[in-house]
Amino acid sequence: MEKWNHTSNDFILLGLLPPNQTGIFLLCLIILIFFLASVGNSTMIHLIHVDPRLHTPMYFLLSQLSLMDLMYISTTVPKMAYNFLSGQKGISFLGCGVQSFFFLTMACSEGLLLTSMAYDRYLAICHSLYYPIRMSKMMCVKMIGGSWTLGSINSLAHTVFALHIPYCRSRAIDHFFCDVPAMLLLACTDTWVYEYMVFVSTSLFLLFPFIGITSSYGRVLFAVYHMHSKEGRKKAFTTISTHLTVVIFYYAPFVYTYLRPRDLRSPAEDKILAVFYTILTPMLNPIIYSLRNKEVLGAMRRVFGIFSFLKE
Repeated sequence: MEKWNHTSNDFILLGLLPPNQTGIFLLCLIILIFFLASVGNSTMIHLIHVDPRLHTPMYFLLSQLSLMDLMYISTTVPKMAYNFLSGQKGISFLGCGVQSFFFLTMACSEGLLLTSMAYDRYLAICHSLYYPIRMSKMMCVKMIGGSWTLGSINSLAHTVFALHIPYCRSRAIDHFFCDVPAMLLLACTDTWVYEYMVFVSTSLFLLFPFIGITSSYGRVLFAVYHMHSKEGRKKAFTTISTHLTVVIFYYAPFVYTYLRPRDLRSPAEDKILAVFYTILTPMLNPIIYSLRNKEVLGAMRRVFGIFSFLKE
């Protein structure tokens, strides 16, 4: 492996792409994905903001998911692309802290927000009579505010702790962003206490919410199966399958990465898995929620004048 000398507190990101033609092709593909994610999520936010028919709790939560995805992919891809194109691999100590903070904030907040979206669907289908009361505008604001606040507090604690660890080995992080577990490999002190904190945080913000989401959707699917209305059953199945697709794409690689013991992890595998939840998922979410949702497609027809073949 190439050796890197350092004379400051700055870090070095070894990156994701090989420095050859294949790397250039993959970078172009990632930039295209970044463009699609930016346009798609910005479009979703705009549609939900301007179309009165989308001013419901579900779409209010969805607009926040799009905002998180937009910030999520913007945290990692621009720096990765700049480093590859410029040939520079460095990132400042402060820059690494800022990147780590925003990445962890989006990761934790999105996990909690997806749980809120699952709860919203559970109430809408299983307790429809109480839905307007339990999912009021104020409740929506509390869910969103709680997701952002708890995610930020957890992220700040991890970032501050990680930046105060003494790094006496190479400062070359074998990743394409400042991922805390990858940084821990460079520490010259025993980090088992902090690794245990990472395990606890992952369980609280990802594993337990995932279990809650799957159990709530299980209840929903059971209720949908016993619906008398064929049209209502079809619409509910479409909504639930859309949400489950997003949840699986986001949670599965994340939980698998962060709950594995250090001895079973490899930098190459971690980087490939990170592509799913940092690059692919932010692009797929607006596509999944738009192409499989007639209300969103109808809003696109009304606002932008496209998909005019769709009936209201």
